[in-house]
Amino acid sequence: MTQGILPFKYETEKKESGMTALTGLPIYLDLARVIGLSKSIEKHMKIRENSQGWTDLQMVLAIVLLNIAGGNKVSDLKTLEADAGFCKVLGKAECHGLKRKVRRALERRWRKEKKRTIPSSSAVFRYLSAFHDAGQEEERERSNIKAFIPAPNAHLKGLMQINRDMLSSLQFQRPETVATLDMDATLIETNKKEASYCYKKFKAYQPINVYWAEQEVIVHSEFRDGNVPAGYEQLRVLKDALEHLPTGVEKVRLRSDTAGYQHNLLAYCEMAEHKRFGKIEFAIGANVTRDFKKAVAQIEDAEWKPLYKAIGGRQINSDTEWAEVCYVPNKIGHSKNGPEYRYIAKRQVLAEQLELPGMSETAEPDNFPFPTLSMKSKRYKLFGIVTNISEKDMAGGDIIHWLHKRCGKSEAIHAAMKEDLAGGTLPSGDFGANAGWWGMMILALNLNAIMKKLALGESMVNSRMKAIRFTIINIPGRVIKRSRSLILRLSMNHPSFDLLIEARQRIVRIQQEPG
Repeated sequence: MTQGILPFKYETEKKESGMTALTGLPIYLDLARVIGLSKSIEKHMKIRENSQGWTDLQMVLAIVLLNIAGGNKVSDLKTLEADAGFCKVLGKAECHGLKRKVRRALERRWRKEKKRTIPSSSAVFRYLSAFHDAGQEEERERSNIKAFIPAPNAHLKGLMQINRDMLSSLQFQRPETVATLDMDATLIETNKKEASYCYKKFKAYQPINVYWAEQEVIVHSEFRDGNVPAGYEQLRVLKDALEHLPTGVEKVRLRSDTAGYQHNLLAYCEMAEHKRFGKIEFAIGANVTRDFKKAVAQIEDAEWKPLYKAIGGRQINSDTEWAEVCYVPNKIGHSKNGPEYRYIAKRQVLAEQLELPGMSETAEPDNFPFPTLSMKSKRYKLFGIVTNISEKDMAGGDIIHWLHKRCGKSEAIHAAMKEDLAGGTLPSGDFGANAGWWGMMILALNLNAIMKKLALGESMVNSRMKAIRFTIINIPGRVIKRSRSLILRLSMNHPSFDLLIEARQRIVRIQQEPG
């Protein structure tokens, strides 16, 4: 029977050919070995320590590699297993550098001959179930708390420790003394019946992430149900993130949207309560309350300054203005010993065509998407910012631009988690299993960030996962066994050949962190 219209057809090889569609994926194994990721997994993950079959290292690496290769669900592991050439390389890499005694011990983990290189879907589902704590679900029911955050079990804490080790390795290679932390939550829409409804009225999970802008990695991520507000216990999350920052970081800055506008968080940063970092400078979106609007309405026109934006190397006057606001929230009061903050207002003229029915001169309708304020026959979109950075150190316009840098990058990172990697497709109805899956996605995200910084060179530092897969990962090649080595052979004059060689050479030159 004819397969199709055009003169070509598909056939399968009659025997194992040694072909691979993932010629570039093994360099991530190189990097994982050099930065100590493999050793860190063996040290902190103890799920399979006294069991037969797959090891913790094999399980975690399989899910990390699945993320990088482009798979987004557990069943995609069978596609990795079907890549005979890559499985040959992976199998060879697992045994590299091991003493004969250790290799024999790995073989004895299997009652029968080991036929697979990648764990099966059922094995991975069983592995993920170890991250779920049924006792926490019972506590959820007993407590009757709607915004309940299950405490992580030892295995989830192990994933956090692995990520912490990765950050230390990156910091050892590319030290940074300043850590600008961007805190933001993201929604993962799901059809799981166990999931809760989020504020947007669909079922979701809502992890909160702490992103280190200078190193472009996730410092800490807490997996949460969709009904947990983005700002809930944000101070505790910040404290956890600070503990994950590696040696060499001397100063911390914080950026957040209005979810971070919590007076206990602001006071903690301003009053230098953290023993290691002291005062934490911040710029956070402020709630535009009725009292805040009154304070803004009292600002004279002469005090409003244009907010410039850079276009083509020039400073262009935008349609947005800013001004310092004399404002003290009631929750802070006027105590002499209380913290003092700067409040900045940003206003933008609301286009006439955006006026909606029911909008009065003094207040917008309850369902209007952003705060507004009428001032001298004009209506403005109004935004507030609170900061503890002095006017001497940074002008109001510069603070606004600095805070805006968080927005685009945060959205890009969340898109990468859910679209480029497997964070957008959760495998289970059990909260802990999904948290484990999410945690291993974070490892893949940071491993790729480290790959771009340390191995791929300046030309690919800002590349999204799609470009990296097209350029260096999803390349067809033939795996040839010669003596005791494997050769990955690309097509003649392939443009990615030099990139792969240069990346491996940079990885070889990476100096390992002592201990």
